Amino acid sequence: MSLILRKLCECLLHEHFGSIVTEVAAELFKHGTRTLSQITSSVKIPSVKIKEAMCVLVKFGFVMYEPTDRGLIYTLETDKIVTILRYPKYMYHVKLIIGDEAEMMLEEVLKSGYESASQIIVKTYQRLEHLPPERRATVPVLKEKFELLLQHQYLLRSLSSETLSDLPTDKPDFSLPDLNIKAITRLTQGYEADAGDKKIYWRVNIDRFNEDLRDQILVNAITRRIDDKAGELMRQLLYIMSIRTAAWSDTSIPIPLNDIRESIRKNVPHLIPHLDQYMSLIVDDSSQFIQRVGDSGGGQYSINIREAFYQLAWATIEHIVMERFGSKASRIFRLIRSYKYIDQEKIQHVAMLGSKEAKLLTFNLMEEKYLQIQELKKLGVTTGPTKIFFLFHIDINQVVRMTIEHCYHSLYNIIQRRGHEVNSNKRMIDKELRMQTLTINMKEHGAPEEQLAEIADMMTPAEKIQLEQVHERIKKLGSNEFCIDETLFLLEMYIRYHK
Repeated sequence: MSLILRKLCECLLHEHFGSIVTEVAAELFKHGTRTLSQITSSVKIPSVKIKEAMCVLVKFGFVMYEPTDRGLIYTLETDKIVTILRYPKYMYHVKLIIGDEAEMMLEEVLKSGYESASQIIVKTYQRLEHLPPERRATVPVLKEKFELLLQHQYLLRSLSSETLSDLPTDKPDFSLPDLNIKAITRLTQGYEADAGDKKIYWRVNIDRFNEDLRDQILVNAITRRIDDKAGELMRQLLYIMSIRTAAWSDTSIPIPLNDIRESIRKNVPHLIPHLDQYMSLIVDDSSQFIQRVGDSGGGQYSINIREAFYQLAWATIEHIVMERFGSKASRIFRLIRSYKYIDQEKIQHVAMLGSKEAKLLTFNLMEEKYLQIQELKKLGVTTGPTKIFFLFHIDINQVVRMTIEHCYHSLYNIIQRRGHEVNSNKRMIDKELRMQTLTINMKEHGAPEEQLAEIADMMTPAEKIQLEQVHERIKKLGSNEFCIDETLFLLEMYIRYHK
């Protein structure tokens, strides 16, 4: 694990769970795997607090454990800690597909780590009570929304382990027990009742969300390259792939055109008149997301996820080179990619750049590790300085891993800067929050406009301007964090398919 990834994870844990959890996780960062007794002897925190912190880490899936002769061994899952950045994306995704109530349910699970179905429904119902009557939902409706979350596999069972024999298995379980609607209704009213799901808990299926985000990247890429209808076609092809092929396969099994046409007719019938043209466009496109692999059944097509992320990773790296070093450096980078191995003289000749400028740009790219150099000996030359010549090439795996590290560093800096902005202006932010709370309370009690205006005047014009600037800076930092995480996720998908 790199140092910057460790710093990013510690920063995220400190922001969301506090210093004690962060300190316990830091011990696991240092040593990889530890027993509870080893952690207790190393960390200068009361053992009770250490156990509580470890419970939190295990509950949220950030620490995995397994039994050994020495007892339970704990291992930190850094990849799952980084997914904290994507929780808002998961919630928004569920909102688009299932609705607001499902989004609230997912938020409850994300906040709790894991929770029983009845408690998720109860907490969501209590939150909806504060909304206008037209936006509220009944317990049966919430149960249906929860079932939809399970049908889409966004939640899966998390066992409540009391003995070592009850440790969670790798086999996912999405079966919902028979819930007692009347008992849940009584729970919403504050009474005790047995809803029929004692010790059956649910956690977020991160792998399923990553699969959907992966598919969305491919749909967006085709939409940008061609148009919206091509994006809709790509979405349907990915849906067919998800039914017939394992979730993380490199390529789909061949899909007959007749099956594609039938799926399009059911889901997006307006695409039927132009299906053949759009299939030809996507197949002939240089991105090679889809390949024709046979002629039976009107033609058979395969989705090549591995090749798709190979092309997307190259496009992302080329864009980064363009932004960091300029268009001429990007031209050299693309040139070296096309030739695979090329010497300096040919670079300046083909790129149509001056010798000095081409050497400077090439050196800059090599210094920043976007290019690698290969030494070769000339045949028949045994003496003198000309016996060796140099070829430039690109190791895409190394460049992608380096860029992932840059993303970690940028995310860490953004979080630190956002914390600095909040801490530096804490007094004004707290004052604004108190004013908002007071205004809401006064409105509920029917206060006149004069009193509300007096509350609004508690903050000076200068403070209002400064606070507006602070909010704008925090908003920009959040937007940048979102964009960098998108790049990070795309590059992580490349690594997943090109290990």
